[in-house]
Amino acid sequence: MDQLSRTREFSKRWFCVSVFAVGAAFVLCVFAIGALLKKPNLGAFPASRQIPDPNAVEAVNRAFAKIWQEAEVAPIPDADFYTIARRLSLSLTGSVPSLAELRRFEATPEEHRLNAWLDHLLFDGRYAQYMAERFARVYVGVETGPFLVYRRRRLVNWISSQLAMNRPYDEMARELIASRGIWTTSPAANFVTVTKMDGSNEGPDEIKLAARTSRAFLGVSLDCVQCHDDKFGDRWKQKDFHQLAAFFAQSEIGVTGVWDNPKLDYETRFRGEKEAEPVVMKVPFQSEIFSEKGGVRDQLANWITHRENRSFSRAVANRAWAILMGRPLVTPIDDIPIDGPVPETLEVLADSFVESDYDLRALFRLIANSSPFLRASQSGDAASPVTVAQEDNWAAYPLTQLRPEQVAGSIIQASSLKAIDSSSHIIKRLQRFAETNDFVKRYGDKGEREFTEGTGTIPQRLILMNGKLVKERTAPNPIQNASTRIAGLTKDPAQAVEAAYLAVLTRKPSSGEIEYFAKGIEGKKGESRQRAVQDLYWALLNSTEFSWNR
Repeated sequence: MDQLSRTREFSKRWFCVSVFAVGAAFVLCVFAIGALLKKPNLGAFPASRQIPDPNAVEAVNRAFAKIWQEAEVAPIPDADFYTIARRLSLSLTGSVPSLAELRRFEATPEEHRLNAWLDHLLFDGRYAQYMAERFARVYVGVETGPFLVYRRRRLVNWISSQLAMNRPYDEMARELIASRGIWTTSPAANFVTVTKMDGSNEGPDEIKLAARTSRAFLGVSLDCVQCHDDKFGDRWKQKDFHQLAAFFAQSEIGVTGVWDNPKLDYETRFRGEKEAEPVVMKVPFQSEIFSEKGGVRDQLANWITHRENRSFSRAVANRAWAILMGRPLVTPIDDIPIDGPVPETLEVLADSFVESDYDLRALFRLIANSSPFLRASQSGDAASPVTVAQEDNWAAYPLTQLRPEQVAGSIIQASSLKAIDSSSHIIKRLQRFAETNDFVKRYGDKGEREFTEGTGTIPQRLILMNGKLVKERTAPNPIQNASTRIAGLTKDPAQAVEAAYLAVLTRKPSSGEIEYFAKGIEGKKGESRQRAVQDLYWALLNSTEFSWNR
């Protein structure tokens, strides 16, 4: 046999082997997904070894019990486990849970479900990636910044890596505020370089840095007194803001990245004055815990993260509460009183955060185990709906609209029966990233003001009803879309309806819902059955329930 014949024979055999391997993989995948739809025992989540401090949980619950008693409101009963799983998944990963995750969740003993589910989410790569973007918006907003000296993706990836290793939050904050070096090899430096004016020869903007620092790390809106003294009180003066800005005056950006030049000073023209005057750097409050050790930005960073600086721990606790509950304990989220009354519950959370050595995961665990988080958002009694007083006092979980990226992430995840996580194929993850960005641009992005109240708009509803993402993620596609797989792998229409409800809304359908939708699937085969399940998916994705965190 000549060389050409041998090559052809080898190619034929290799092709046959490849086809067989692909076919076998497809068959195994079909059997696995078919089993998934039949409630298999995929293995329960292991019991958590990181239960929050019961004394801290009791302290939080005791504080809220006092609030409910004083407000004369009764707490709504606990939500069901599916609702809790959905809340946590949306808050910590930006999407609803997958059907595969829910099957494991169902197999986990009830007494272990909450903290086992928290373990699953907090140690998942999706948590670090999603939360990194949430915190990046706090630190640098959504600005693109000057291209030559700013790399937003580098900063987000750096935050993600810090969260993945659960680095103490105070250490992260210090590195961001006092960062030095090149914005590519020292990604935290992007916190400073983003404020440099594009095309300008000047250094970073001290005004922007002071405003961002006070809001992000202290929960104080000091930039409100940038141009004049506080008009609604005598707590803040114009000099407070500019004395804080002076800490960033020595920062420069050059070929070696961000560095500090001790020769530089800060000056400004105060309201009512004709000439600019030098401003001495000074912290706006609690000067007794300030130390002049290290560089000027190190001094500021150490003061901000000092264990006795209540504003730092309060700010983080208030934001963590808002992430899980949909709205902060103190509103606005970045205007927490320094001297005025602060909710006892916020003080308890802040104390626990400091005692845990600024462990962000521990803070999320504490909030998720608290009584308000576990409340239902509805009373379950049409004759006695949730009152405004109950929701205002956290006696019921507050209904909040999903953020744009949560809507996109949930549409994409609902179209896959398995979790789209760090173990998924790179193409699938890149596709999710691109689709999410495209959807958010069309749907609308709140930017860094993420906890401002608002309602859905008509264009947003139209994007869900007629938009590209929903259309593509519900269209017949056995490789990509769950609706097609459910249609082809479930014989019982009721089973198909239940799988769709769990995948999209994270709950089981009522008997009435099963009866109604099963009629549309009963007796249909092939493309007709696929279209029936596709219509069901489309209806669920466009339901009001889907777009709200309940």
